[in-house]
Amino acid sequence: MLDAQLTEALRAHLPKIVQPIELVASLDDSATSTKITELLGELDVLSSDINTRTDGDDERRPSFRITRVDDPAVSVTFGGVPLGHEFTSLVLALLQVGGHPSTADPELLDQIRNIEGTHRFETFFSQSCQNCPDVVQALNLMSILNPNIEHVAIDGAAFQDEVEAREVMAVPTVFRNGESFGQGRMTLEELVAMLDSGSADRAVEKINELDPFDVLIVGGGPAGSSAAVYAARKGLRTGVVAERFGGQLLDTMGIENLISNPYTEGPKLAAELESNVRDHDVEVITAQRAERLEAADSAGGLHTIALESGAALQSRSIILATGARWRKIDVPGEAEYANRGVAYCPHCDGPLYKGKRTAVIGGGNSGVEAAIDLAGIVDHVTLIEFDHQLRADEVLQAKLRSLPNVTIITSAMTTEVVGDGKKVTSLVYRDRNDDSEHTVELEGIFVQIGLLPNTEWLDGTIALSKHNEIEIDSHGATSIPGVFAAGDCTTVPFKQIVVSMGAGSTAMLSAFDHLIRTSDASVPA
Repeated sequence: MLDAQLTEALRAHLPKIVQPIELVASLDDSATSTKITELLGELDVLSSDINTRTDGDDERRPSFRITRVDDPAVSVTFGGVPLGHEFTSLVLALLQVGGHPSTADPELLDQIRNIEGTHRFETFFSQSCQNCPDVVQALNLMSILNPNIEHVAIDGAAFQDEVEAREVMAVPTVFRNGESFGQGRMTLEELVAMLDSGSADRAVEKINELDPFDVLIVGGGPAGSSAAVYAARKGLRTGVVAERFGGQLLDTMGIENLISNPYTEGPKLAAELESNVRDHDVEVITAQRAERLEAADSAGGLHTIALESGAALQSRSIILATGARWRKIDVPGEAEYANRGVAYCPHCDGPLYKGKRTAVIGGGNSGVEAAIDLAGIVDHVTLIEFDHQLRADEVLQAKLRSLPNVTIITSAMTTEVVGDGKKVTSLVYRDRNDDSEHTVELEGIFVQIGLLPNTEWLDGTIALSKHNEIEIDSHGATSIPGVFAAGDCTTVPFKQIVVSMGAGSTAMLSAFDHLIRTSDASVPA
């Protein structure tokens, strides 16, 4: 079940268990039960603090529960096999149920312990979903810390009937006490805020008490992280405010063009960037979205970033690194059926469409790669491209054309997403050659048509290009003195991770130069 690499990872981590745990499996005669039995057997051998049983009585089969022997109320449950991207969730669950402490903020952990009410959470995940582990791990931790909270993480591929019955069409999907609670990536801070009504007000109060920064970075992706590390190393009072760390990295799978690193994955790189930033003297503020930029009245004055929560931050210089997001097709039915057949991450949601008909909209590298991946899972893929030809690399096109269950349609403009009120049933497109209209019967649509910069909140405040990118010069300077920008939200011509990292350091060095020239000798040299 476990390859040599995973086994070695477990050997390194399992000695951190300080309180004995028991793994109790509830099984049936399925192939997944066989896999669970093998997995638990291998875990049992790797640690003397782990005991396993296969006589569980959980109604959801196959599943297994991880329980602290001395305190059975401390437990988490997995339905199916938590491998793939969920392997880390399994390891953390073993350690945390086994008494190894979480590294999360102590104040946040206290908030979790004080959450009142009864909360039974169920999270549907897929092993290929890079967004799911954050949610699974957060809810697992909450259930370990608070006896009023229970959590079951369910592999949707192993429970297709339940997925269909509960109309789960995107992962992660979370239910609380049997009712829909949330979909998509959610951080621990966000989940706690959803359960603790007073946490938002406390966060605003805490933010408003902060002293002004020398450099405030808006955004936690590669550009923002690079800028933060460079700023802290200059001895500047540095802050980072972001909804969450990682940006687009969190939706990126294999990364093979990051110099010095032959291969990594987006969520792993995002975690490494965050760890690197937190290793420095940086005030990190997450779960906050910027709403407005108020420029300083004079050179060397304080700029203000107003947040949607009502809080505000001030700084002598600003670096905007808000990144970009997936572009939508903006046709009738898209918003209505988002996460009900319309998806933007084939790696995350593809397994939910096993044996079904799907479409990919977009013929660039992302779209063609998505179609190739989906073709190995679904019944049929229809790729729809607006242009008269595909724009992906030739090697990808050749692979796509070799697949027997793929149809390629070019010169096609998607005009409508059609559904039955609950889920997608078809897609309508117009042939741009003769204006004829066609309908494709299907169950899932994956949109892969490029990116939009996250700059709407800056409209009317700072100079933007016709594509709404922040206009910058070679130093990362914007139209406002003391405000700099970097990464995919700017007019930089190439949207690449390594380019964003370099741009972040450039913008910060420019901000440092600005501070030297517009302030007193208190600025570190």
